[in-house]
Amino acid sequence: MNSLERSLVQKAGYDHGWEVVVEDRPEQVVLASALHHARARIQSALPSSRWLLTVTPRPIHRELERAEPSFYLTGEYFRANNEAELGRLLEQGARLARTLPDEPCHRFEKALAEQLSASNVTTSATEVDRLVRQRVGQNIYRESLMDYWSGACAVTGISIPELLRASHAKPWADCVTDTERLNVYNGFLLCAQLDALFDRRLMTFNEAGEALFSPFIDDDIRKKLGLQGRQKLRWITPEHQAFLAWHREAFVCATK
Repeated sequence: MNSLERSLVQKAGYDHGWEVVVEDRPEQVVLASALHHARARIQSALPSSRWLLTVTPRPIHRELERAEPSFYLTGEYFRANNEAELGRLLEQGARLARTLPDEPCHRFEKALAEQLSASNVTTSATEVDRLVRQRVGQNIYRESLMDYWSGACAVTGISIPELLRASHAKPWADCVTDTERLNVYNGFLLCAQLDALFDRRLMTFNEAGEALFSPFIDDDIRKKLGLQGRQKLRWITPEHQAFLAWHREAFVCATK
């Protein structure tokens, strides 16, 4: 890449979540961010002027391949034919980088320390810690699910933030660690009526991501809720399965 091409790559990074230039050489530009720990390496795809993009760590690469299959080339590479395509890939990669693999937990630990140090609440230290921990954690969890699902319901695709809820498959109180509580695979971004059903174990998802409804939610109720026909997750990954298995077991118990 010549200096102009590298400048275009750097600008695309600045505009789409990669504001730190780690490396700037003729053969490649490597971008990073203060908001996550991922790396994006951009190379020129000679003899054309197209760019090849590689993102690390591996979980982000895998999810980017799922989210943007038309840009996936082979092996570790994604191809961008112009600046708009490069910007799209970088923006999607940055969203995923803020959610994987443990970024929500890192943000949580930092925000929690800041909140507790600034807290002037007069109740017991244990109670302050619990309340602040839950509030901060739930905010970060919602932000992470918004990034992971690109701001749209995991089932319907509705993208009005006020109508979306961050639903846990395995509830906050039942999780053993903060990493488990904040894991983006431990739940889904759902519109309000689906969230209410999912949260109260009146609906769950099978291994293929298809919605299963409690016998208490008959066809008439589903019609009134606007849930006629098959309801299915827009995608599902192997990492979702353990959390969904927990939720299905709770669903079965709730229907007895």
